Amino acid sequence: MPEARNVPDHGPAPHQGAGPRPVPGQNPWVQRALTVFVIVAAFWTVRPLGPSGQGVAVAVLLLVNSVALAARHLPENRIPPRLALAWPTLGVVAAAALLGVSSTGTGYLFTYFLVGHIGVRLDPRQSLTLAALCGLLCGGVLYFHLGPGHNPLPWTLGLATGAPVLVGILNRSRRRAFDAAIAAAGSAERAARAEARTAVLTERSRIARDVHDVLAHSLAGINMQLELADALIDTGDLDRVREANQKAHSMVKESLKQAQWTVHALREDALPLVETLTAMLDTSGHRDALTVAGTVREVPSRVTQNLLRIAQESLTNAARHAPGGAVRAELTFGPASTALRIRNGPATRTVSTGAGSGMGLIGMRERVALLEGTITAGPVTEGPDAGGWQVEARIPG
Repeated sequence: MPEARNVPDHGPAPHQGAGPRPVPGQNPWVQRALTVFVIVAAFWTVRPLGPSGQGVAVAVLLLVNSVALAARHLPENRIPPRLALAWPTLGVVAAAALLGVSSTGTGYLFTYFLVGHIGVRLDPRQSLTLAALCGLLCGGVLYFHLGPGHNPLPWTLGLATGAPVLVGILNRSRRRAFDAAIAAAGSAERAARAEARTAVLTERSRIARDVHDVLAHSLAGINMQLELADALIDTGDLDRVREANQKAHSMVKESLKQAQWTVHALREDALPLVETLTAMLDTSGHRDALTVAGTVREVPSRVTQNLLRIAQESLTNAARHAPGGAVRAELTFGPASTALRIRNGPATRTVSTGAGSGMGLIGMRERVALLEGTITAGPVTEGPDAGGWQVEARIPG
């Protein structure tokens, strides 16, 4: 029997709500170092750079490009949706303008890194559009020598500034695939925990049904006999008192046997269905009450266990609600299922007023439902057992 354990809940996976996950092979510290390198290299090499005229324009554009490039390290949830497209567009325009106003330097590196990040941050349609815009602006600036300065860079370099977007789009796809794999792993872990909880609850339900079948039924029957013996003492009918006392003793022995059956069932040991059912009927006082139809065969242990539990419940109910009534059991081995029908006649002795737990029929239905079988229970309206009760269960296997 599997041991019922509390399943630990490790909580949500890390990085939830903390922005994009780092993609394997892309160290964020390396990316930050490259950003610092580009900014430092631009301020070190781009000229003219001064407090007046063209130098001021270059300084302003360098500052705008540096801010736009540094903003790529902000988590996506830190940038408002309205700015998600605005700041890359501003960065592209500022990078193209820097190429026009500067005479020398590595300002073109801003365009490569910024366009590459656009491919990661934006969807492919938007990123390709901005990359094309960047290539046309930079290529046009260099081709037509726009701006006050003269830049010796070839105009084809300006057109090539849009190429890194392809690398960005590839990294975006890798990141999404990585996130999807992490999400799938998280879902699988949560499903496994839920399945473990379900297995624990199912096992608890099975144990509860078995405990009910053994303790509730056996103790209820013994209590009925002891109450009868107590009531008969006042009448002075010692013979009937002894009879009730002997019946209580026999029911105690039967309870011990039922406890053994329950232990076997919980350990999932195989029990011979026909022999066990015959012994159960004999010990309950109904000898030769079993009829077997079809070719007897071994059935799965779960089918055997549940059919025996249903028989036990039916016999207990018959003894409680129809004392003295005849009991008949029919076990039918079909091609694809095994059926058990137990029918009892009307009571021939006084019925005790004690009520049962009300869980017997519910437990039988639960057992059969777990094995995808069917069960019917109701009064007998015709034949020699009219006025009695019948339970019929059919389980595949």
